[in-house]
Amino acid sequence: MKNIHLILFSFLMLSLNAQTNYKTFMEAIDSKSSKYSEIAQTIWNYAEMGYQEKKSSALLQKTLADEGFMIKKGIAEIPTAFSASFGTDGPVIAILGEYDALPGLSQKNVPYKISNNTRAGHGCGHHLFGTASAAAAIAIKNYLQKTGKAGTVKFFGCPAEEGGSGKVYMTRAGLFDDANVALHWHPNNKNAANPGAALANKSAKFRFYGVSSHAAAAPEQGRSALDAVESMNFMVNMMREHMPSSARIHYVITRGGEAPNVVPDFAEVYYYARHEQRDVVIEIFDRIVNTAKGAALGTGTTMDFEMIGGTHELLPNDVLQKLMYKSLTEINGFSYNNEEKGFAEKISKTLEKPLNMKYVNGVEPYDPNALPMGSTDVGDVSFMVPTAGMSAATWVPGTPAHSWQAVASGGTSIGNKGMVVAAKTLALTALKLIDDPKIIEKAHTEFIQKRGKDFKYIPLLGDREPALNYRN
Repeated sequence: MKNIHLILFSFLMLSLNAQTNYKTFMEAIDSKSSKYSEIAQTIWNYAEMGYQEKKSSALLQKTLADEGFMIKKGIAEIPTAFSASFGTDGPVIAILGEYDALPGLSQKNVPYKISNNTRAGHGCGHHLFGTASAAAAIAIKNYLQKTGKAGTVKFFGCPAEEGGSGKVYMTRAGLFDDANVALHWHPNNKNAANPGAALANKSAKFRFYGVSSHAAAAPEQGRSALDAVESMNFMVNMMREHMPSSARIHYVITRGGEAPNVVPDFAEVYYYARHEQRDVVIEIFDRIVNTAKGAALGTGTTMDFEMIGGTHELLPNDVLQKLMYKSLTEINGFSYNNEEKGFAEKISKTLEKPLNMKYVNGVEPYDPNALPMGSTDVGDVSFMVPTAGMSAATWVPGTPAHSWQAVASGGTSIGNKGMVVAAKTLALTALKLIDDPKIIEKAHTEFIQKRGKDFKYIPLLGDREPALNYRN
């Protein structure tokens, strides 16, 4: 009986020591929050688009190098992609970070719409994403150093998530092959850690070539590339009736001619196709290609297209996701000060929604049936290694991603506070995995069951080189 009591006492002490250690490392993130906020807001001001994130990538590299990480630059043949590693043995925890901005979303950090005089803005909060992930990686490194535990942390600097499929090239290059777990997060208008998947996605730019002529004096000699684009768009819009209701198609005309009195000899349209199953996306995309061929034939033009991006759907992992959720509830949310509340109330008026702080102050309940919404190149990573993610309330509640309100919120202390919640949640989840590798084993078993033993990774963008100029 005495031995049993000793064993129970020892177990309790180990558990308490682990909790104390965890608290210490979470507090270390808090103590550096001003530094991390400065880094994030510097990247917010850079607002560099996909594959153009030279300064943002360099700043994160320096941040990690200064902490003793080994840096590898230009990985997967992408100049702004990098990895930062610490450790040589034990489980390998991959932490994903992003830092690209979106075109057309220039915005100052004020509660009304006004341009910041830049080409782009962080409408998806990736300035916070990359910085929080780096902060988490540093906390994990410090834990490994101070406890002497076996483990390796690898931060992956992932450019061009917004349509450029940066992680797909990194996956194709085998960069995640030695990872045991991948952790990520995303800015949002609430704190949550649901296992909802993301949609598979294929995107391409369709280019039409015609013959220019005077639109009034010699229209019969012209062949309009813009007519071809509009014909293609008309056919695709008719096609919507005859595809799965859960599929999504979006397009934007990126080039439509230079002057009304000149028949356009070149025009371009940029398309996305999405669905929760990549096989359906492939089928829909092939039909889109056929509309382009038909449009060219009918207008007397020629056509080609360039694959820009292609991502797998996200493969959820319940074992890891529940651990992530538990960690998030332990970290919990945060409160606004008076200045932040005033800012938020003004933003809420522009959204025509009441300000609901429930999932800023706390965490949304776990929902195993959360529906897929957008797309992410994390999907490809999730088919190579068990993956889990969460979101933090970096935007005013009710704010949609890719909006001026998201850019504005992310440029304030509201974004910074949510970023700290994310950093601490990622770090805490990783520390638990390092301390209990059996969780990783369970996650891997589920991963193989869901993915299938005979799975073969085939990137949806094929063998093309990274689309480094897709934002030019």
